[in-house]
Amino acid sequence: MVEAGTRCGVVALVGPPNAGKSTLLNRMVGDKISIVTHKVQTTRAQIRGIGLDGDCQIIFIDTPGIFAPKRRLERAMVDAAWAGAGDADVTVVLVDAARGIDADVERIVEGRARAGRQAVLALNKVDLVPREALLALADRLNRTEVFSDIFMISALDGDGVTDLQAYLTKQMPQGPWLYPEDQIADLPQRLLAAEVTREKAFLNLHDELPYELTVETEAWEDFKDGSVRIDQTLTVARDSQKGIVLGRGGQTIKRIRSQAQADLERDLGKSVHLFIRVRVRSNWAEDPEQYRRWGLRFDA
Repeated sequence: MVEAGTRCGVVALVGPPNAGKSTLLNRMVGDKISIVTHKVQTTRAQIRGIGLDGDCQIIFIDTPGIFAPKRRLERAMVDAAWAGAGDADVTVVLVDAARGIDADVERIVEGRARAGRQAVLALNKVDLVPREALLALADRLNRTEVFSDIFMISALDGDGVTDLQAYLTKQMPQGPWLYPEDQIADLPQRLLAAEVTREKAFLNLHDELPYELTVETEAWEDFKDGSVRIDQTLTVARDSQKGIVLGRGGQTIKRIRSQAQADLERDLGKSVHLFIRVRVRSNWAEDPEQYRRWGLRFDA
């Protein structure tokens, strides 16, 4: 592990749901480690990605979106987002420039103001907004005096991201790296595998199913030939949802399994035998063990 003359610090990525935090994290790290879908609130726990820039190691925390929570799981997700911001050396607030300042953005600005800590503003998806409207939005947010610096980026195509990353590198404190040079994520392998399958479920189910599903990796067996067997359980809250996940003749779950298996083989660099069982458990979102597994506070 490199030590002499090195820098290492933590950057929290916070923002409203679907602002582009996971896309930015994956680009900063240089690999896909966080769920990216068109659906909001897909990130449930704090996911740590590890990026390198010269002699600097940056631990990026992809936090759940900050919004007005109603259910226990939502309250725990928002609690994790604020906790991630509180523990970081630098907090980057992502705002969807095309969406502008909505109630969720106002909530984040007010929260940072109460904490008395400035953040870095990253206006994302700037390619979708006329220049005049973009400058007006930046001015409105700058006048809140919550933000020390403002960057205009497109996390999807990378525009402006290099400048943001260079700035963050300069802000990191001197110190030894916390992770090996080749490690890109701090998340148990089983949980990463479950996140891959959960992403494919969201992408295939579109708007047919609410967020009342979760995926757990129940078993992991490595074989002598280098392949691995992964057994997972996809849990939904109602019998009707199980039918949606399975699809006619089991076609939907087969497609989810095939796509997840392909991604896992790419990520793990080995042959994967993936088995997914679908079950109904009406109160899974009230199970403290689920929150412990995700690193969330059950009583948030």
